[in-house]
Amino acid sequence: MPQSLSNILLHIVFSTKERRPLIRPDIEPELYRYLASVCRACDCPAHEIGGTADHVHLACTLSRTISVSDLLEEIKKRSSKWMKTKGAPYRSFSWQRGYGAFSIGQSQLAAARRYIARQKEHHKTHDFREEFGTLLKRYRVAYDERYVWD
Repeated sequence: MPQSLSNILLHIVFSTKERRPLIRPDIEPELYRYLASVCRACDCPAHEIGGTADHVHLACTLSRTISVSDLLEEIKKRSSKWMKTKGAPYRSFSWQRGYGAFSIGQSQLAAARRYIARQKEHHKTHDFREEFGTLLKRYRVAYDERYVWD
């Protein structure tokens, strides 16, 4: 086969360090646009980005030329540096070390986009720990509770 083709869709979740509520309403839209631009630069177009004050959900297509860990390293590194330029409230901004990355099928993309777009509504009744635990169980990810939360 002379050409390499793929369509790998991901639902990615990561939080601010210690889940501090640092993604404030004044910066949120600009941050999400910036995250989308980092995804584009990595040839991994974002389909939806949303979240709350302490975490982000991102649905994207994974390029065939980058690993999930390299994509997350770029997203976190670039956006953390960018956030620190946005004034005094963000100078100590950083992301947690880990992340969750879940594969989704093309037929699941619309539902994932809706879920991500409704994060603020969702978190009126579910906290981040509960949500992330549910995602780990839904996607059958084996984990040790001692190492999930930093």
